Amino acid sequence: MRIRALGVIDDAVVELSPGFTAVTGETGAGKTMVVTSLGLLLGGRADAALVRVGARAAVVEGRIAVAPGSAAADRAQEAGAELDDGALLVSRTVSAEGRSRAHVGGRTVPVGLLAELADDLVAVHGQTDQQGLLRPARQRQALDRYAGDAVAGPLAAYTAAYRELREVTAELDELTTRARERAREADLLRFGLEEIAAADPRPGEDTELAAEAERLGHAEALASAAAAAHTALAGDPEDPEGVDAGTLVAGAHRALEAVRAHDPVLAQLADRLGEVSILLSDVAGDLAGYADGLDADPLRLAAVEERRAALAHLTRKYADDIAGVLEWAEHGAARLAGLEGDDDRIRELTARREELRAGLGALAAALTDARTRAAGRFADAVTAELAELAMPHARVTFAVRQTDAPDPADGVDAGGRPVLFGPHGADEVELLLAPHPGAPPRPIAKGASGGELSRVMLAVEVVFAGSAPVPTYLFDEVDAGVGGRAAVEVGRRLARLARTAQVVVVTHLPQVAAFADRHLVVEKTSDGSVTRSGVRAMEGEDRVRELSRMLAGQEDSRLARAHAEELLAAARAGR
Repeated sequence: MRIRALGVIDDAVVELSPGFTAVTGETGAGKTMVVTSLGLLLGGRADAALVRVGARAAVVEGRIAVAPGSAAADRAQEAGAELDDGALLVSRTVSAEGRSRAHVGGRTVPVGLLAELADDLVAVHGQTDQQGLLRPARQRQALDRYAGDAVAGPLAAYTAAYRELREVTAELDELTTRARERAREADLLRFGLEEIAAADPRPGEDTELAAEAERLGHAEALASAAAAAHTALAGDPEDPEGVDAGTLVAGAHRALEAVRAHDPVLAQLADRLGEVSILLSDVAGDLAGYADGLDADPLRLAAVEERRAALAHLTRKYADDIAGVLEWAEHGAARLAGLEGDDDRIRELTARREELRAGLGALAAALTDARTRAAGRFADAVTAELAELAMPHARVTFAVRQTDAPDPADGVDAGGRPVLFGPHGADEVELLLAPHPGAPPRPIAKGASGGELSRVMLAVEVVFAGSAPVPTYLFDEVDAGVGGRAAVEVGRRLARLARTAQVVVVTHLPQVAAFADRHLVVEKTSDGSVTRSGVRAMEGEDRVRELSRMLAGQEDSRLARAHAEELLAAARAGR
């Protein structure tokens, strides 16, 4: 991993051992920045404050070995990333303005993909996680993951049923609490549908009536205009001397017919005049029929206006035109049918809710039994770890009890006993510690001193890490508050874990660092105004000097050097 312009680190390369890598350094040298760098590569939150003062951006680049066909490799390749000789190249850039970019296998990817890859690659156990494990919810999650399929199967079935129960309960509550509003809506719909049914409008009726009203309202003017037009075309029988258009056109046609044989052009004109004469005759006949059929009945006009008023009443209330009114009626009828069917729906939902509650009771009981069995194994494993961490008489137990938090989905189990359902079952899980014989088990947040708490958390994390299917574990000063013989046991236990996985530990304890396969030191130098930190591998004499500094604060103390060499020898012998 290469780190540039991140916090106090100007430019550093961190090469981790396949086994146990210890990272040490003086306070403020930047050990936390190494952990922060790994966090950024694993999709952690980017913060502009992490960028070194004066730099445009902080960059972290990592080369992570992944097995072909593994979940991480498949997930990365699905995103378009390419493997480089069995390794995945990952980088994260954070600008001074807080913008963040991520690259995996040569492709720009969402930061969320890094977090997804992290789930398959690294388990992080830090001081924040240690505090988090004090919460019962985190302890339940740890127990469930430790239990594996024994809890995962019942939990998946329970979660699905619980989700359906919440949905059924919510719908049922809405139907029952909004009964008055639904009844009011049904009454309005019913009144509107009855009003429209009473009027019985036809599609397009409003347009037809508007045209008829216009014609009836101007019947006299229309009749007069039609008569005058007819007279102009066909003549007036009472005025034989009058000239009309039909007579004039007929005369013109006869004049051309007499000479049409002498010129084809003129013959064509004669034909056209013949057509005009026929057309004029047809129009005159239609005008006569129109005038005869025109009805100036005031009673009919009154009836049309009355019908139009009735339709206008509907269009003012329900839509812009009759077509819209009919559409509203169709939708309103469907909605009314749905509202009137709510009573049946309420009965169905009530029956389904009781069925789900009974089923959840059985699933919750199965989940409790699986957790109880796993809790015993988990507690025994943690207790065994504590014995190796210089707490031979301590006893850890898990309290698995029914939650006392009310829930809308609460019901009874198969035996009729009340059950308080939660999203993860009916259980509360709490880790208890009896630090010595005769002491009552108490929650670890209340029953352990600082050093005991660190060792309990480390034991829990080691046991929990052993059940996590990831190849790398990162421990960030989880040995805080531990010293003496317990610190030696911490180092020995971490070295044992490193036999089957890659382990990275940020520590201030020389007893822990002595067990590492690779010892990295974060060094800080000052040039007056700018502090730069680098990472250097410690080997041979350099490692002895670093352990001496950690032991006595003096690199050249003969006693500290002798103690450091003794630690290294004991660690080699005790692995």
